[in-house]
Amino acid sequence: MILYLWIFLGAGLGGVARFAVSCVAEQHWGASFPWGTLIVNVSGSFIIGFFAALVSPDGLLAASPTARHFVTTGILGGYTTYSAFSLQTLTLARDGQWLYAGTYVGGTLVLCLAAVWLGHICALALGNLRA
Repeated sequence: MILYLWIFLGAGLGGVARFAVSCVAEQHWGASFPWGTLIVNVSGSFIIGFFAALVSPDGLLAASPTARHFVTTGILGGYTTYSAFSLQTLTLARDGQWLYAGTYVGGTLVLCLAAVWLGHICALALGNLRA
């Protein structure tokens, strides 16, 4: 149960960091392009790749499973889920599972865009029912 508490705390920290980065980006470059989200996704992907290699079994530092989950699932999960997607895709590719990696990338893009569109359509339909 303590692991869930660490993940909960990490996700809160990551969410606050995401909001802060997005606010700074919007102040500097405006809101016409989602610079904050792009910066969060790229930096989160870099950080998870760096951290995973650093604490891997043959990495420079040892880290407990709780510490790894606190950073990857908690902080980086709250900061950006794109980082997990990137690491999982890299792992598939590194393991020679190119078909799975490509399917995962293509499937994620197509299915997530379809899901956000469907959610949007459902909310509009619900609004039309109330009117």
